[in-house]
Amino acid sequence: MTEDLVMQISGETLKTMALIAGPMLIAAMVIGVIISVLQAITQINEATLTFIPKMVAIILVLVIMAPWMLEVLSNYSTEIFGNFAEWVR
Repeated sequence: MTEDLVMQISGETLKTMALIAGPMLIAAMVIGVIISVLQAITQINEATLTFIPKMVAIILVLVIMAPWMLEVLSNYSTEIFGNFAEWVR
């Protein structure tokens, strides 16, 4: 196993991780910004106010995007385990 191969596998791993986590993180960020703007407008400074809307948004994104996320993870796992014998040599 060469250094280039390790870097390639690491890059693919990080790309897959970003693809899977990205939609949930973006949803949480958007909801957080919206709630923060509403808090600034109404001058309600409650730190726990953003928790429930963020959790609901993350759960909704997870439910909607779960088949796609599972497909991405399945393709990555198939590629890793399918090429494992070649890489170990």
